Amino acid sequence: MPTSWTAEGTRRRLRRWMYRGGRPRGVARLLNRLDALVLGSGRLPVDRAVTLEVAGRRTGRVVPVPVVVADLDGERYLISMLGAGSNWVRNVRAARGAAVLRRGTRTAVRLEEVPVAERAPIIKRYLDLAPGARAHIPVDRREPVAAFEAVAADHPVFRVRPLEPAASDRQRTG
Repeated sequence: MPTSWTAEGTRRRLRRWMYRGGRPRGVARLLNRLDALVLGSGRLPVDRAVTLEVAGRRTGRVVPVPVVVADLDGERYLISMLGAGSNWVRNVRAARGAAVLRRGTRTAVRLEEVPVAERAPIIKRYLDLAPGARAHIPVDRREPVAAFEAVAADHPVFRVRPLEPAASDRQRTG
């Protein structure tokens, strides 16, 4: 039986339809808002899912987006399943990486874009953790890391760095 007619194939087609053109359609926008609200509250026992809050590049209004945090070699990363045209990626770049991760509490972070040459193993790890992203990244998660090099340039990856306290804050507390 062809993969496209299995339950997994149907889920993949549905996910692609919800994000046709690399942007969330009405249903996906609604589900993303709901996910951002629920995940950001920290009330669900979902370890890797958080709400990313970043200022909109045009309006300055905070835009919440549900994301999966991938971990690899002691570092944490955010990966864009929809590619460089994703709204949150464009907002993070415009904000020079300033963002907040929310899961019960808010944590200010700096997101640093990872060079393309370093992305393949991170994207592979991300697909192990984020089943919803598998329909959008055209490499099977079970492929070797080398297979991910072909799509690494198409999917921005950001290293999550905690914000350093300002020098004035360190002087007051120290």
